[in-house]
Amino acid sequence: MSVLIEALVCLLLLAGSLFALLGAIGLYRLPDFYTRLHAPTKASTLGVGGVILASMLYFSTRGEGVSLHELLITVFLFITAPISAHLLAKAAMQQRAPVKPGTEGKPWE
Repeated sequence: MSVLIEALVCLLLLAGSLFALLGAIGLYRLPDFYTRLHAPTKASTLGVGGVILASMLYFSTRGEGVSLHELLITVFLFITAPISAHLLAKAAMQQRAPVKPGTEGKPWE
């Protein structure tokens, strides 16, 4: 495998790991449910997407071709993460989850 491909795989793995770490930090540090929901949904999707892209690139250059499993995981992830976040946000609005006082507006108004 060429050095360029190895460097690109390493870059994608590092970027994916960084996004996953930022999503986890955002989940821990943000003040209320709505902002906590936003960080891991966006960042973890990008993180897992980067890792899967690195996996696709690595195995496709080894002569095995692109795996259908990796493509299906990517499609499943990019479809289900926003839908589940939307459903969680709607459920929180129905339950009138508390919002940090400095946040503008109320989601249920």
